[in-house]
Amino acid sequence: MRTSPAESVAVVAFDGISPFHLSVPCLVFGEDRTESGRPRFRLQVCSLESGPLRTNAGFSIEASHGLEAIRRARIVVVPSWRNDGQPAPPALLKALRDAHRRGATVVGLCLGAFVLAEAGLLDGRPATTHWHLAAAFARRYPSVKLQPEVLYVDNGDVLTSAGTAAAIDCCLHLLRVRHGAEAANQAARRMVVAPHRQGGQAQYIRQPVPAAPERDRLMPLLEWLGQHPQQPHQLDELARRALMSRRTFTRRFREATGTTVGQWLQNQRLALAQRLLETSDRPVEAVAADAGFGSAVSLRQHFTAAFRVSPSAYRRQFSTVQRGP
Repeated sequence: MRTSPAESVAVVAFDGISPFHLSVPCLVFGEDRTESGRPRFRLQVCSLESGPLRTNAGFSIEASHGLEAIRRARIVVVPSWRNDGQPAPPALLKALRDAHRRGATVVGLCLGAFVLAEAGLLDGRPATTHWHLAAAFARRYPSVKLQPEVLYVDNGDVLTSAGTAAAIDCCLHLLRVRHGAEAANQAARRMVVAPHRQGGQAQYIRQPVPAAPERDRLMPLLEWLGQHPQQPHQLDELARRALMSRRTFTRRFREATGTTVGQWLQNQRLALAQRLLETSDRPVEAVAADAGFGSAVSLRQHFTAAFRVSPSAYRRQFSTVQRGP
């Protein structure tokens, strides 16, 4: 696997920031290393404001850089924003627009999506934010295609996430896109979190908790499905295995995972295909069969739609298999 220089990441801090929100991109990108111990990213925390910045946890921090860090960064992260509706400073909005214009990836985590929308980077695009302020976001930015039920939205050059812990999902996703599934898995193991949650934030919007007997039947099934994504699965068969009617099963499955059975299985199969492409030299046709796609054509179609790169190109970039001269 070829060596590449560390990518520069600028994380925007501000007075009143949540330490948790600030820590998420710092943990994912600031501590990530290659197998040789080299950092994949060069992370800098920057701020428009000078001097100590108060946090909402009762202590202060100090950013080492001003907004000039954004001008040098390949990835710019706004990890949150103030929840009082206060607009972002014009200098920050201009810096984000300039960064996006020159090709940087811009990320708005949680309420950071408000800042990206204010900068005009989300006009006509899908985006998400914390469910608690989703209605306010929709009123303020009607040109944005708000998707309040998902954990994150990847537009390629602009990403947004839902609230709080969904920022971890978004950052791990970006790490996975840039450096492969194993890099994201390693970061997730270090942080002791799931490398890829399948659910959406709809799970956290005052939905009724499934009755205990049904929940107890569904959880073992989810575990079994995760271990056998390559097998063909019929909805009626899965419902019978969970001892539920088809209608109840599909409703409980969405409540538990935030998505449909078909989409959940496809995500599992895509993740397995990533691992096989990275860690084996099996032909793409064999990877397609092993991951449950049936044919190389089907794998290429779904893989390219999900990751914007073909399976073969993904393998060339992320394979860990040592090849002879």
